[in-house]
Amino acid sequence: MTLKELKKGECAVVKTVGGKGALRQHFLDMGVIPGAYLKLTKFAPMGDPMELEIHGYTLTLRLADAAKIKVEKCTSLEFVQNQKYEAENEKEKIEHPGLGEDGKYHVKEGENPLPKDTVISFALAGNQNCGKTTLFNQLTGSNQHVGNFPGVTVDKKSGSIIGHPETLVTDLPGIYSLSPYTAEEIVSRQFILDEHPAGIINIVDATNIERNLYLTLQLMELDVPMVLALNMMDEVKGNGGSIDINKMEDMLGIPVVPISANKNEGVHELIEHALHIAKYQERPGRTDFCDKEHDAPVHRAIHSMMHLIEDHAQKANIPVRFAATKIIEGDELILKKLDFSKNELKMIEHIIIQLEEERYLDHSAAIADMRFSFIKNLCRKTVVKPRESKELKRSRAIDKVLTGKYTAIPLFALIMMCVFFLTFNVIGGTLQQLMESAIDFLTGKLNDAFIACNLNEVLRSLVIDGICAGVGSVLSFMPIIVTLFLFLSIMEDSGYIARVAFFMDKLLRKIGLSGRSIVPLLIGFGCTVPAVMATRTLPSKRDRNMTILLTPFMSCTAKLPVYAFFVSAFFPKAGGFLMTGLYIFSIAIGILVAFLFKGTLFKGEPVPFVMELPNYRMPGVKTTCRLLWEKAKDFATRAFTVIFLATIVIWFLRSFDTHLTLTSDIDKSILAKIAGIITPVFKPIGLGDWRLVTSIVTGVIAKEGVVSTLEILFTAVPISSVLSTASALSMLVFCLLYVPCVAAIAAIRRELGKIPAVLVVFWQCFVAWVCALGVYGLALLAGM
Repeated sequence: MTLKELKKGECAVVKTVGGKGALRQHFLDMGVIPGAYLKLTKFAPMGDPMELEIHGYTLTLRLADAAKIKVEKCTSLEFVQNQKYEAENEKEKIEHPGLGEDGKYHVKEGENPLPKDTVISFALAGNQNCGKTTLFNQLTGSNQHVGNFPGVTVDKKSGSIIGHPETLVTDLPGIYSLSPYTAEEIVSRQFILDEHPAGIINIVDATNIERNLYLTLQLMELDVPMVLALNMMDEVKGNGGSIDINKMEDMLGIPVVPISANKNEGVHELIEHALHIAKYQERPGRTDFCDKEHDAPVHRAIHSMMHLIEDHAQKANIPVRFAATKIIEGDELILKKLDFSKNELKMIEHIIIQLEEERYLDHSAAIADMRFSFIKNLCRKTVVKPRESKELKRSRAIDKVLTGKYTAIPLFALIMMCVFFLTFNVIGGTLQQLMESAIDFLTGKLNDAFIACNLNEVLRSLVIDGICAGVGSVLSFMPIIVTLFLFLSIMEDSGYIARVAFFMDKLLRKIGLSGRSIVPLLIGFGCTVPAVMATRTLPSKRDRNMTILLTPFMSCTAKLPVYAFFVSAFFPKAGGFLMTGLYIFSIAIGILVAFLFKGTLFKGEPVPFVMELPNYRMPGVKTTCRLLWEKAKDFATRAFTVIFLATIVIWFLRSFDTHLTLTSDIDKSILAKIAGIITPVFKPIGLGDWRLVTSIVTGVIAKEGVVSTLEILFTAVPISSVLSTASALSMLVFCLLYVPCVAAIAAIRRELGKIPAVLVVFWQCFVAWVCALGVYGLALLAGM
């Protein structure tokens, strides 16, 4: 039978893993190997994908992929017994020695100390959701965002260890293996192979140690000095588990340090050992993980391959054992890099065929089984597995409601409605009014002071009508933006957004995307720039590109000032309703565009949905505050740089005519002449006033610039004097959908290239113009 035929609550053992290529290798790397025991815990509300428990963690995959995996039913007792192990010497627990005491593992042979004044570089590597970025923050004091969704760290972040300016730690993306399945895995692997860090700090989730150690073994094959950090040891102990650190060090051949990154426990000891192994270049004591009896065919195949490719690997500067295992796995990137002759490729094929005949497994499964067998043996001898953790029990109880068959989607819609209501009407709205009152008060006092000092009228106009009116109006919307980011951060850090991806996968598949795309799309409601960058977590180029093109249709927080400005001026009694309507409208247009893309530019199926579901965790107050501070600082920086310069330029063009003479007649200003050229394009959609067109153009620099420009240009007359209700709706729709800001365009250019980024600009403007025309026409028909 296949895994697809298994029913909820049933257990089975994997017999064969079908499929081919990178996806199949990803299944193997995630522990779906012949002989692995699993339990089907539930299905998504729409019946697809499914959720499995395997190797002590939760994995999701689609029914179509499950149909490729053959299994044999087993009893629940067999499953439980296979998942449980106790250290052989559990009764003789040995405390982990302190730094410098006997028993601490260091490979003294072959030490090759680095020259003095050398920058000691480290690669910080680990699985997703193992606390890696939290440790990075503890090591460097960095303010990087810490999330709980797989792949939140899409760019490498660097920083020196606190108190050690001679060091440089690079936080690599969270990965499950060094196979080239995702862009993140390729980035991490290439960084270690090409940048040659002095050492690797490998952080492991001690509560999910079996799966996490799979990456550890591959990192050790790179033969780079390495220290293992067992994170979340406080949870292991709290749930009745323990780990014999000394025994684990002896079996792995590298220093092992128990830590709690969240509580900053054991981090100092970790730093000392990392500095030591890097400074003295103490490489792993072992890189061979074959069991001489169980894995004899694999052992022979790897060593035969090593002898065959040794000169090629040395020439390409790739560790020979790492290259050998990757070639047996069928890693195309390594094969291409080593550049074999036809005769050598035939010899490689012969070694692989011989391995498969002797091992009764295909080559990829044989290598994965070799690693997991070593890990299983290591855990049996060193780990007392904790009882079912409080975190797991809590997650299961919450998931019964939040991912329930009939409750998941209605609750998600309710949660998002509450987020928008609290942001625009309660918390954010109230704070915005206070901020607005404070800015108006300060502006008035400053204006009185200028008049009393008899300041030059041009300077007074620049400060009051230009800077204060423009920058001040934008700053007043900071509370709304920070509030929305607060809620998005809580949803992400708690692990809820990962569940949204799980139960939204089938729905998103209908428009040509996978459930993983929901993350960048949701981030797009905060800011388009990180949303575009977050698409790097998607393993398929097709899905990445399609998601990037859809993120601008998700209304970012920078547009909130625009909505609030027009709502307060034209729809004061329907603010919340209209705001919600705008968000729904943008999502609807995005869905229609997705259907268009699916049938034209992006034909084919979305990438398979294989993802780990982390336990729910309370977001750290410190982490959340740090994120909000970063967002507020970023917003304020833009207000006082890009928007500040834009308001000065707009004020100048508005205040002077073509002869550079100060004028009080705006219609004679330079700005009126420039905007008048493109104004005819906007007349059909009810935006025939050059001042409105000017604000739209400045909005390309930063969306907040729309409001600052309007505040400057409409100081003498109210905006309602040139806009009808129908025109106001048209303006809202156009601003909702037209081209994102310069920073977002730059991010799109970085991901897709120059020409696609230019096409995105024209495409977004075209869609916005067509939609605004339709809304304007309907509004006129309705008598607005």
